[in-house]
Amino acid sequence: MSDPHYPHPGRGIALAVLATACFALLDTTSQYVGGVVPVLMAVWLRFLVQTGMTAAMLYPSQGKALFVTHAPWWQLLRGALMVASGSVAYISLQHVPVGEFTAILMLVPLVITLMASLLLREHVSGLTWLLVAGGLSGALIVVRPKGSDLNMGMFLPLVLVLINACYQIVTSKMVRTEDPGTMHFYTGLTGLVFGTVALPWSWAPMHGLKIWLLVGLLGVFGSLGHYFMIKGYQKAPASRVTPYMYTQIAFATGAGWLVFGHAPDVWTVLGIALIAVCGVLGVRAR
Repeated sequence: MSDPHYPHPGRGIALAVLATACFALLDTTSQYVGGVVPVLMAVWLRFLVQTGMTAAMLYPSQGKALFVTHAPWWQLLRGALMVASGSVAYISLQHVPVGEFTAILMLVPLVITLMASLLLREHVSGLTWLLVAGGLSGALIVVRPKGSDLNMGMFLPLVLVLINACYQIVTSKMVRTEDPGTMHFYTGLTGLVFGTVALPWSWAPMHGLKIWLLVGLLGVFGSLGHYFMIKGYQKAPASRVTPYMYTQIAFATGAGWLVFGHAPDVWTVLGIALIAVCGVLGVRAR
């Protein structure tokens, strides 16, 4: 029986999959320009484009309501977490192939479950604990250092998982009173303000139109990805949409293979599969 609140769930799922493709392209582009553009400068340019695109896409339908918020301090915190997330992701992608990086980020729902149990004393079933352990094991398989390749950068994606889990928890609190489009706008605006303040110490000349276009695409892919995700959750319930988020692993692995020649080995594929299976089952178990 179809849900009257979501008459077209298939469209929501399609939009969510499209969003994951945008996020995969965002991470692939970040990895491509990572060795050329300083992190804070890239973050500033990303949020400059993202804020402008968000306003252009949402203002025609929402008008001045786009700028109305009932939780300015929570908006600031959410934006700061997004800046931290974008910065750590940008640095992480200089050490970890984009496919493996994306797979590790898929641990976020499982880590949120873990944090809910430890911090909020929410009941978590034995099966869910097993899935959390399986997902973390998959992440360790993916990032396993190989001899001289050992460096702290290999483990930055795990730090990013914690940041993103906090971001999602703040988001889940804010959606009770805040419009998703308004949240998206203020997140980009906060990132733009932080980036502008740091710009005098992070600016570096970028030579060639190609680099400018690629950095601009960070904002395009980020803004479109979040916009499609917002629309996807409006057209289908979260329980239907979330399992399809794991298609981002396939998009990112394929993009990394095509652009950088990063073909995952058997162990990496095993770790990615373990994360994906535990993640999907974790969604179903809740």
